[in-house]
Amino acid sequence: MLRRGSQALRRFSTGRVYFKNKLKLALIGQSLFGQEVYSHLRKEGHRVVGVFTVPDKDGKADPLALAAEKDGTPVFKLPKWRVKGKTIKEVAEAYRSVGAELNVLPFCTQFIPMDIIDSPKHGSIIYHPSILPRHRGASAINWTLIMGDKKAGFSVFWADDGLDTGPILLQRSCDVEPNDTVDALYNRFLFPEGIKAMVEAVQLIADGKAPRIPQPEEGATYEGIQKKENAEISWDQSAEVLHNWIRGHDKVPGAWTEINGQMVTFYGSTLLNSSVPPGEPLEIKGAKKPGLVTKNGLVLFGNDGKALTVRNLQFEDGKMIPASQYFSTGETSVVELTAEEVKVAETIKVIWAGILSNVPIIEDSTDFFKSGAGSMDVARLVEEIRQKCGGLQLQNEDVYMATKFEGFIQKVVRKLRGEDQEVELVVDYISKEVNEIMVKMPYQCFINGQFTDADDGKTYDTINPTDGSTICKVSYASLADVDKAVAAAKDAFENGEWGRMNARERGRLMYRLADLLEENQEELATIEALDSGAVYTLALKTHIGMSVQTFRYFAGWCDKIQGSTIPINQARPNRNLTFTKKEPLGVCAIIIPWNYPLMMLAWKSAACLAAGNTLVLKPAQVTPLTALKFAELSVKAGFPKGVINIIPGSGGIAGQRLSEHPDIRKLGFTGSTPIGKQIMKSCAVSNLKKVSLELGGKSPLIIFNDCELDKAVRMGMGAVFFNKGENCIAAGRLFVEESIHDEFVTRVVEEIKKMKIGDPLDRSTDHGPQNHKAHLEKLLQYCETGVKEGATLVYGGRQVQRPGFFMEPTVFTDVEDYMYLAKEESFGPIMVISKFQNGDIDGVLQRANSTEYGLASGVFTRDINKAMYVSEKLEAGTVFINTYNKTDVAAPFGGVKQSGFGKDLGEEALNEYLKTKTVTLEY
Repeated sequence: MLRRGSQALRRFSTGRVYFKNKLKLALIGQSLFGQEVYSHLRKEGHRVVGVFTVPDKDGKADPLALAAEKDGTPVFKLPKWRVKGKTIKEVAEAYRSVGAELNVLPFCTQFIPMDIIDSPKHGSIIYHPSILPRHRGASAINWTLIMGDKKAGFSVFWADDGLDTGPILLQRSCDVEPNDTVDALYNRFLFPEGIKAMVEAVQLIADGKAPRIPQPEEGATYEGIQKKENAEISWDQSAEVLHNWIRGHDKVPGAWTEINGQMVTFYGSTLLNSSVPPGEPLEIKGAKKPGLVTKNGLVLFGNDGKALTVRNLQFEDGKMIPASQYFSTGETSVVELTAEEVKVAETIKVIWAGILSNVPIIEDSTDFFKSGAGSMDVARLVEEIRQKCGGLQLQNEDVYMATKFEGFIQKVVRKLRGEDQEVELVVDYISKEVNEIMVKMPYQCFINGQFTDADDGKTYDTINPTDGSTICKVSYASLADVDKAVAAAKDAFENGEWGRMNARERGRLMYRLADLLEENQEELATIEALDSGAVYTLALKTHIGMSVQTFRYFAGWCDKIQGSTIPINQARPNRNLTFTKKEPLGVCAIIIPWNYPLMMLAWKSAACLAAGNTLVLKPAQVTPLTALKFAELSVKAGFPKGVINIIPGSGGIAGQRLSEHPDIRKLGFTGSTPIGKQIMKSCAVSNLKKVSLELGGKSPLIIFNDCELDKAVRMGMGAVFFNKGENCIAAGRLFVEESIHDEFVTRVVEEIKKMKIGDPLDRSTDHGPQNHKAHLEKLLQYCETGVKEGATLVYGGRQVQRPGFFMEPTVFTDVEDYMYLAKEESFGPIMVISKFQNGDIDGVLQRANSTEYGLASGVFTRDINKAMYVSEKLEAGTVFINTYNKTDVAAPFGGVKQSGFGKDLGEEALNEYLKTKTVTLEY
C-alpha cells in the first residue's frame, strides 16, 4: 500500500511514561516520521525487534535506518517484498525471524504482502494523513487542501486487503487555517500529533483496549497521486478554489501555469482580504484578467472578482524568485568574501557534501536539487547551518531561491551582512564616545522599516539631565508622519508577511530581538543614562534587563494563544459546536512615559506583537533615544517593514492624532491621570478604540511595629527612592505605627546621608538626576507646598548645587490627611510619612484607601494574619507584603480606580491586544 508524507524536519519529545504491557514490534517504512515513531516507541519501553525499510539512496541511508542502526536494532533494507504477486521467500524468512507481535507502519511507500500484514499476533496498524474514509490514497494531505476541507487530521487503522479501508483504531482532527499549506498542516499537527497517536495506539493494543471501528462507505473518497503534469491551474474558477489548488500542491508537485511561453510554478498563496495594492500587469495564459505584480507578490484574480496573492515563483530551470521581483532586471552583483566569510563558506560546503554524499566534489555550479536533494534535505541543511554557523537562521525558501552552491553562498553572505532586506536600512547616527564605548543613536522617525526626517523637517533638542547639555536634535513627528506610520502598520497587518506569519515564526523573531537587546545592553543602558538620567547599573539590570526578559516571556506565548470549546444547548435533532478564537486587533498605538523608556516600551509592545498586531509607538518627548535604537534592532532581528513604527514628538500633536486615528483599533497608554482621561475621551469619540491605561498613583505603604525594622527601613527607602523616585508604583505615602515612628525616621535619614548623588554613569552612584528640568521644578514646588502647609521637612527638599537636574532625597513627617502632600503624587525622591496609632489597623486602612488612586500598596509585619487581612482590604492593583517593587514579567500589573484599567505583563496582558470571536456551527 502506498503512503506519502512530508519530510520537513521537526523535533518532538514526550515525557517518558511506563506501562505494564509492552509489545515486540516490527517497524515497516521510512522517513523522519518513521524515525520519530520508532524512537518514541522505544522510549515508552516497547521492544522494536526489527526495522524493515528501503535501500540507501545515492549512498544515503533513510533516517529510520540510521536511528535503528545506531541503537543496534536489526535493520533490513528491502528493495521490494514480492515478485509477480508472491512474497519473496528470503524476505518472508527475514521478517518472521524477528518474532514481532505487531507491525507498525508509520509511513511506507512499498506494497506489503497480506501474509506479512496478517502474520503477527496483533496484525498491523497504519498511519494515514486524513480523516478516513475521506481522501483514501497517497496524496491525502494535498487533497484535503485542494478540496477546501475545513477539517484535516489523520487516522490510525488496522491494515486489511483494501486501500486504506481497514477498521479505525483512532483518529484526530484539527482546523484547516485559510492559508495553510501542505507543509504548514503537516508540521503544525499531522507530524507531532501523529507521533503521539501512533505511540498511544500501540499502547492501547498492548493493554487490550484498542477498538476496531468499521469505516463507513458514506463520504468515502479516493484520489490518486498528484503529479506535475496534472497540476496545471485552470483559471475559470473562484479565487478561493484557485488558492486551494495552489496551496494544495505547495511544495510538491507545485501548481503551475504558462507565462511568456514557459512553465512557472506558484508557491506561498494567501487569500487577499483587503484592497488590491497597485502593481504592474502580467499576462497569464488562460487567465481572463492579467495578474498584478505588486510589492507584496503576484496578485491573481478569480472569476468571482476576488483575489489571492502568490509570494514566490519558480521557473523551468529551478530558479525561484520572490513574485514581487518578476519585472526586476539585472543580476545581483557578486560580493567578495572576507576571511571569516570564507570560513563560513567552507563549513557550508562540508554540510552540502554530507547531504549530497553521491556528489564527489561540491563545485560552484553544483545544484542542490538536481544532485538529488529533497525537501527533508532542505530542512536538514537549514538546521545544520544554524548549528554550525553561529546560529545563522535561514529559511527553507532561501534554499529554493538559490539552488546552486555559488549563489547559495552569496545569499548566505548577504544575510550575514544584513544585506538581504528588501531595502537596505540606512541609519544616520549621532555617535558619542561615552562610558568607555562608542554609542550610536538614531534620531529620526522610524516609519515602514526606514529612518526618515519628519515630513515638515522639524526637530527638537533632547537634553542630558546630568549636565543640561543637548545630546542631539530629534525629528519632531507631524500629523503627516503619524498618518504615514499608521498606514504602514495597517498595510503590514493586512497585506504583509507579518499577517501571514505563523505564530512560532513570530515567536522566533521576538526571541531574536530579545537576544539583540541583550547583546547591546551596555549601549542601551548608556543611552538610557544619557537620555533619562537613570543610574547606569540600575539601567543595566532593570531598564534593559527586564526589557529582555519581557520579550523572551511573550515570545514564548506566541504559539500558545488559544480559544476554547463551549457546550451549548442543542436544538434537537441537530447538534452544535461552539468554540472561540483569539485574534489580533490590527494596528495598535502605544504611548509610553519617560521614567523607564525602554522597559515601558517592552511591557506594552511585547504583548502587542506576540498577539500578532502591528504597532505605532510614541515615546515620551524627553526620552526618545532608546526607542529609536530599539527600532534599529528590530530590523536586524528580521521584523518585516511596517510592523514596528516609532514616532518621536509631542503628546499634543502625535499622541492626540493617535488617539483620534480611525485605523487604530487599540491604544495603550502609561502616564498621568488627566492625560489618560483625555485619551480615553478621544478614543471613544473617534472609533471606540479599545483602551488600556496605567495612570497616576499614590501608593500607601503601611509599616507595623511588629515588622522586621531593618528590612522595613531598607525596602521603605527603595519604595520611595528607587529610580530617583520616578517610579509609577513608588510609595507615595508611608504610614508608620506610632511606637516605631521616630526610630524609623532616624534610620532613614542616616541611610540617606550615605547615598552618593552624582553622575549616573559612575558605578558608585546611588542617586542620579531627575529626568528633566520642568520635573525638577515641579518637585521643588511640591516641597515648598508641604512646608507651607505645616509638614515637617526632616531632610532634603532642595536642588543639589551642581550642573544638571539633581535633587536631594527628601523626607517629610507630620503629614496630615488634608495636606497636599498626602493627596498628590510627587513622582520624585520625596518620602511622605504619616504616623498612626498603635493597633489601629482599620483606621490606617481607611486612611490608606482615602485616595482616588489604586496602583500599588504595601505592608510590613511579621503577623501573617494581619498581612493577609490588610492585603485584602487595600484598594490597589498590587499589594506587596514584606517587600516592595517586586515585579515580574509573568505577574500582571495594573491599577484600579483612577490609576487606570487593563494589565501589562503576564498572560492577562495578551488579552489587552486580542479580540475573541465566537463560532457556532450546526451538524
